Amino acid sequence: MSQSARLAGKTAVVTGAASGFGQGIAERFAAEGARVAVLDIDAEGAERVAKGIGAAAIALGCDVSKAGEVTQAADAAIGAFGEIDIVVNNAGVSHANGPLLGVDEATFDKIFAVNVKSIYHACHAFVPHWRAIGRGVMINIGSTAGLRPRPGLTWYNASKGAVNLLTKSLAVELAPDNVRVCGIAPVMGETGLLETFMGMKDTPENRARFLATIPLGRLSRPDDIANAALYLASDEASLVTGVNLEVDGGRCV
Repeated sequence: MSQSARLAGKTAVVTGAASGFGQGIAERFAAEGARVAVLDIDAEGAERVAKGIGAAAIALGCDVSKAGEVTQAADAAIGAFGEIDIVVNNAGVSHANGPLLGVDEATFDKIFAVNVKSIYHACHAFVPHWRAIGRGVMINIGSTAGLRPRPGLTWYNASKGAVNLLTKSLAVELAPDNVRVCGIAPVMGETGLLETFMGMKDTPENRARFLATIPLGRLSRPDDIANAALYLASDEASLVTGVNLEVDGGRCV
């Protein structure tokens, strides 16, 4: 634990936490004093991350697109920790970069179920709890794709546009309940989804071309997103709600 312990005494649930941004967030939260429920459809991966964190973490297998599984995971996390202060909706999927008519209906449905409907399920699972305890923080991992869309990822872009807008709408509706809702909009990151985002265009030349559109000249990393989430989840951000923090090296400017 760091000396600052910015989340001392807090508890958190992080979805999609077996790898990538979610793992980075879970590990950083724990390092800053929080107890963390590591949720992922990959239950073995969630267990691996939780074991790496230690006694401050528990692992819960969960398909965030299924209401029953989200409710069960929420009940387990509340049962383990007593209260849940922070929920990070990080789990996400995409289709491969390519023509919009090349994405079949099943893939479209999965994208919206995992990226958008999961937030609906999380609200039903945690908002009553937050109203009971008088506080809460939700952080939704959106994307610059929902702010500055480009060809090839149309349906994914649309799902993240929904996440970005949901963040703002939830923030104003839940403010009277002392629940803050914030978003993070990462630029393309060094995670397992990178090859999916690039699709058939994943060549050294195209990667260099994409990097040239980021003023700071690099992709996002899990630690970049974890640092942003740490601030938004902490009491330092007690007056911050409804924002979609762009962690993008200037791409959206």
